[in-house]
Order: sequence, then C-alpha cells, then structure tokens
Amino acid sequence: MSRRDEDILRDKCGVFGIWGVEKPAEYVYLGLHNLQHRGQESCGIVTTSSRKFYSYFGMGIVNEIFTAEILHGLNGRAAIGHNRYSTKGSSNIENTQPLIAETRNGEVAIAHNGQFANYRSLKKELQEEGCIFKTDSDTEIILHKFARSKEKNISRIISASFTGVKPAYSALLLTRKELIAVRDPSGVRPLVIGRVGTGFVVASETTAFDIIGAEYIDEVKPGELVIIDDNGLSREELQPPGEELRCIFEYIYFARPDSFLFGSEVSTSEIRKELGRRLYREHPVEADIVIPVPDSSTAAALGYSRESGIPFDFGLIRSHYIGRTFIEPTQAIRDAKVRKKYNPNRSVIRDRRVVLVEDSVVRGTTLKNLIRILRDFGAREIHIRVSSPPYRYSCYLGINTAETSRLIASRYSVEKICSFLAADSLGYLSEQGLLDNKYLHGGFCTYCFNGKQKI
Repeated sequence: MSRRDEDILRDKCGVFGIWGVEKPAEYVYLGLHNLQHRGQESCGIVTTSSRKFYSYFGMGIVNEIFTAEILHGLNGRAAIGHNRYSTKGSSNIENTQPLIAETRNGEVAIAHNGQFANYRSLKKELQEEGCIFKTDSDTEIILHKFARSKEKNISRIISASFTGVKPAYSALLLTRKELIAVRDPSGVRPLVIGRVGTGFVVASETTAFDIIGAEYIDEVKPGELVIIDDNGLSREELQPPGEELRCIFEYIYFARPDSFLFGSEVSTSEIRKELGRRLYREHPVEADIVIPVPDSSTAAALGYSRESGIPFDFGLIRSHYIGRTFIEPTQAIRDAKVRKKYNPNRSVIRDRRVVLVEDSVVRGTTLKNLIRILRDFGAREIHIRVSSPPYRYSCYLGINTAETSRLIASRYSVEKICSFLAADSLGYLSEQGLLDNKYLHGGFCTYCFNGKQKI
C-alpha cells in the first residue's frame, strides 16, 4: 500500500456465490457491482459446469473488467466472485481471487473475506512440508490444506482445510458438485444466505441480494459450514462457535448503508444515525450547520443534526469519478487531489460555524487538508466530530491501514490531534457510547480502539 493511500481504511473484499440458476456469471456480476465498496483493486468470477471450470479476472472495478461477451463465455450452473483490496498479498493479478487449484480432491476455487491471524506460521509450516506458493495471499493456505486432505467426504475435507486456521474468514468455495460457505467461529466478517428462484445465493452483504431480487434467508452462523448442491442446502457445525468478535467497523464504515448486517433488524444507516445522536450527547457544540464527509459519514451527520437541532446540509460534494494523480506532490497538488474527491459547497459553509462529521480518522492528513480548504471557502469555525473512538491500533484481521506507528491517535492526544488538524474543536465518540448503541447486540472486536487482542 503506497503512502498516498494510507489515510483510508480498506476492507479485504466482498464475496458472492450462486448455485442453481441459468447464466450464473451474470448474477455474480450484478452482486459484485453492489459489493464494489468492499474492494476496488481487482475482481474475478469463476463458474462451473459438471465437467469444467471457467474463469476471468482483472485489475480494476467490475464494470471495467466484465463485458457482455466475457460474461457470455462464463458458462455453467454455479459461480463465485470476488472484489479485492489487498491485506496479505501485494496488488497484482496473481493475487486476484477467486483462486483456483486442481487437486487430488478435485478442482476447487475459493474467495475469501478476512485475514488469517496466524497466516505466517501456517505458511511457514506448509513450506517446510514442501508446499510451493504461487501467490503471496493468505487465502492460498486453504487450497494447500484442501489438496493435502485424505478425507473422502466433502464436509470433512473442508473441516481439514480450516483446522488450525485462526479468524478472520468468511469464505466461499466452489467445486463441480457444490457451492460451499464457511464462516469463522467468532463471526468477524458478515456472510448471508438468500434464495433466488429455485437457486441459492451467498454474499458478504444483503445489498447484493437486492439487485438480483433474492430473498434473505439467514446468516451463515459463526463456525458454520453450508453446502449447496443438487439436493438443496444443508448446514452443519464446522467448529464450535467462539467468543463473538464481529468487526465493529462494518457498522461504522465498511458496509453499505442499505445493508442489514449480523442479523440486525435495521439497516446500517439507522445504526449510524444512532451513532451520530450519541456523538452529539457526548460532544455538543453551538454551530450553524452540520455537514458530513460523504458518503460514509452521511448517516451519522444526520443523527447528529436531528439530536442537536442544528440544520443538516451537504457542505462537501463528493466526486465519484476519481482516478490516480501521477504528478509531483506540491502543496497545491495535494489540495487538488483532495478537491478531486471533495469540493466545498460555498453557499452552505460561507461565514458559518460548521460541524464536520467524520466516521474515523486514520492519519489525519486528508481531514487536515479538508479543514484548510473549508476555511479557504469561508467557514468561520470548524468543529470536528468523529462517530467512532480514536483509531489507535492497526487491524490484524483484515482491515488494511497504515502501521500503528503512523496512526495519528496512537501518537497524539485528542488535544494534539485537534491542533494538528487546525480545528476549533474535536470530539470522538467514546467506546462505551459506541457499544451502547440501542441497535447493537452481541460481541464485537474493538482491537483497533483498545489494543485488546482476543484471537
């Protein structure tokens, strides 16, 4: 990950699989389109008939990679797909998923969301036993374990493949006979099951069901193995459920606002509005306007506005057509790169006391530039409110950020961060305030806030 990209949070990927429909690749294409927010580095689709695998991969987003002609050539009755951001593994075509292997247990493809906490020791152990790795992705470990299993039953082969593997993983595997879904015992990453016609679908988020008209059935439970084949859908316990460690950043940032995560009865946007309401209770301020850093902070800003009675508006307009900037990083160019993504709405912010709501602060450099630009466009005061606690520790379970030493909250107090940003005030939602959200139930991983590692 280059330094110019260190000021954002990246999830590993989105996964989507379908069984028992005609033209499955077209369904996967649509599902990946609605999961594009989970990974924009590369994507791939693998399909299978009863005799043969078909596949296509590319660097970039779904709409850039897959044409009607390519989709038409991906034949079969079942398919899995993957959108990727790299965590373990560099950014190149060899690491694009789904990964495919021909083994003594048959041909298999895998798409994985998460990161194995014990990746290094597992890889070293397999290399010492003679395994040769084609990629530097942690996901390839499962292919080697699948290939080495001496079990005959597919569920036992899958069990052997994931034995000894520590979370996080929500994974889909495809053989010529089955679509298989596996979720780690702590349920770190989401994975949901749906039905479309007479077929079944599995995806990272429910929003992938909406675009294809699929009906939500259930989550894949923590530690569960789901097998879909010509006989239908079967479920069994792969591993006993462990301590619930669902990623809290799915609710804060990663998931689309229209998704229903972790069995919740309300959408993610409602949960984020509640974060904004609690944020105002903890950090009230007198101001004229509440604006979000779009798009992931919009719902939290709405909650802050409704709780405070301060009007909400769009003071920053986001461009969704961002490319890379291959020019020297002078101050003017750094400002221009920020303005390529966010442009101030002068009529909203001029001579106003502004509450700028952000979902998280990683290194703070982008936010610092935004504050300077808002002042240049006439903002009288700028009060930063963050709908999560200070992000102090780099994730080890599949979120890609700068190293802990480069995270601003790991080095500075809130007061010093406020000074660095040149804001008039700065307030973070407390960890207790975050977890006391009335819509949140069960356990969550909060390592990035408190450094308490539980896996």
